[in-house]
Amino acid sequence: MTNRRHFFATAAGAAAFARIPELFAADTKFDLIIKGGRVIDPSRKFDAVRDVAIAQGKIAAIRENIAAAGAETLDAKGKLVVPGLIDIHTHALRFKDGPSRCLADGVTGIIEAGSKGADAIDELVTAAKAAQQQARILINIGRQGLLPEGDTMDLNRADVGLAKAAIEHNREYVVGIKARLSESVAGKNDYEVLRRATELASSFRIPVMIHMGQTVSPLSKLLPLMKSGDIVTHMYAPPPNSIVDDEGRIRPEVIAARKRGVFFDLGNGRNSHLRWDMADKIMKTGFMPDSFSTDWTVDGLPQVVDLPNVASKFLMLGMPLNQVIACMTSNPSKMFPVFKDRGTLRVGAAADVAVLELREGSFDFLDNYEGKRTGKLRLFPIATVYGGKVVSKRT
Repeated sequence: MTNRRHFFATAAGAAAFARIPELFAADTKFDLIIKGGRVIDPSRKFDAVRDVAIAQGKIAAIRENIAAAGAETLDAKGKLVVPGLIDIHTHALRFKDGPSRCLADGVTGIIEAGSKGADAIDELVTAAKAAQQQARILINIGRQGLLPEGDTMDLNRADVGLAKAAIEHNREYVVGIKARLSESVAGKNDYEVLRRATELASSFRIPVMIHMGQTVSPLSKLLPLMKSGDIVTHMYAPPPNSIVDDEGRIRPEVIAARKRGVFFDLGNGRNSHLRWDMADKIMKTGFMPDSFSTDWTVDGLPQVVDLPNVASKFLMLGMPLNQVIACMTSNPSKMFPVFKDRGTLRVGAAADVAVLELREGSFDFLDNYEGKRTGKLRLFPIATVYGGKVVSKRT
């Protein structure tokens, strides 16, 4: 566990100690009070040791020493209390207990990123409806979804008409398009696959997420197709066609994409996406990720573990704690409208909360290339509150 002096000194040093207004009546009966944790809410630039009171599934008050008055209490002393985590690139819906395992990790919102295309999207929609937390889907532009031989190596699989019909039929749950562009997935078709994906996305005003790294086409050809709100995942993928050039400089087309509103996401995964030397080069430039995501699968758990563990890699790489929390909460909440009222602890917001412990020690972290590094801090999920109710608690 992080030492008490460090915990409180860091919280006390935060600038945003202003009282958060209470929108509930003074005589509101609280249902749950999260007691004594360090509350970090990047959406409000708030960082202080406070109690968090919940009523009727909403954040009702954040202040010191809230009287329990019969409410359920959750002891968070020495812990971090943050908005429920949002993972915008996961494959948890492919696995029966995937969503519940993610919920226990503090993840209260998930985006299933391209496991299925038009031919089998109904399977994911059924899983999304059954998930306890908010779950939405990116449809793979390849009609058969993930394929060992490559989703769109046969360009005929990038069938815009079928994908359009599938989206129209499942409009509530399909919130974007996934285009995997690596050479092993799309081959020389990468540009045309992305062109079709962006054309399709524009007709519904939804984003495209591209799986980049090791593409045939250079980013100077691919990125200009992307619009504001689109997402580049696997931003730490190594060459060929990584986001940095041979001299370690961020490519101008990458900078231009961010300026026009394209988001850049981690996408940890397990194969070919994260390599420590690339992380060093990119972090050195100051080009930081907008969001952390796991690319969660059961097979990838040894490298991913959970979203807090993935985020801890960036504490090791020197990113400030508040920024790390933002990459799992307020930042991803801006990427999809379904999360517009999530990723925050503002009074009146949905009471989705993750309680994390920031432990000091010696922790090993893995990249996708059998590289191991040791860090001194790691975040561990302790409890999850979803819709105002404690749905997971670890001892």
